This record gives sequence, structure tokens and C-alpha cells, in this order.
Amino acid sequence: MTTQEVATRLHELCLQGQFAAAQTELYAEMATSTESNMQGGRETASGIAAIQEKGAKFQSMIVEMHSSYTTEPKVFGKYIFMEMGMDVTMQGMGRMYMVEMCKYEVKEGKIISEEFFY
Repeated sequence: MTTQEVATRLHELCLQGQFAAAQTELYAEMATSTESNMQGGRETASGIAAIQEKGAKFQSMIVEMHSSYTTEPKVFGKYIFMEMGMDVTMQGMGRMYMVEMCKYEVKEGKIISEEFFY
């Protein structure tokens, strides 16, 4: 797949809330996922199993998803950029609105890294 094809498919799956399916279908086995932690630093999960575990943990904390959106992807060389937002009620944190910029790197038709900026 080209980077544009990966971007189109990723966007389609994200719009459907099929994040785990996107990881299974589009990610390389040794992909990485980096984002901010609660202490203000950055954390990286390495490998598809660790990424899926991190995603499942986040999903388990959602009490109610009120709404969400994903913007059309922008492809720049081997990178994909999309904005995602969600209005959710989180366990122990109440209702909140989260917005993030997502950056994906593609190599040989698979996502090899994702990085989230809040």
C-alpha cells in the first residue's frame, strides 16, 4: 500500500471507531506508539501487542463516548497527520473533551510509528 492508501484506510477505520482493527490491519509488528504521560513526560509502547494493550486499557476507562471526530488525513511524504477529538466521560475523571494531533510514519506499506500530541 502507498502512504495515501494507508491514510485513507486508517481514516475510514478511525471514523468507525475501529482502532484495534486499524492496528491489526495497518501496523507493522514492531511498530511504536508515543504519547504524553500524566507526569508530563513521553512514553513509548513498542510492538503491536503493547500498542493494543495500551489501547484496550484506554478503552476500558471510557464510561461513555458522547461524540468523536477524525479529520481528513494529510499525507506528507512517508507521514500521515490527522486531528482526532472526543467528548468522553472517563472513569474517575468525569466528562472531558480531548483533542490530539496524530502523526503516523509509514514504511513498506505499514505504519511503523504513531505519535500523539495533546
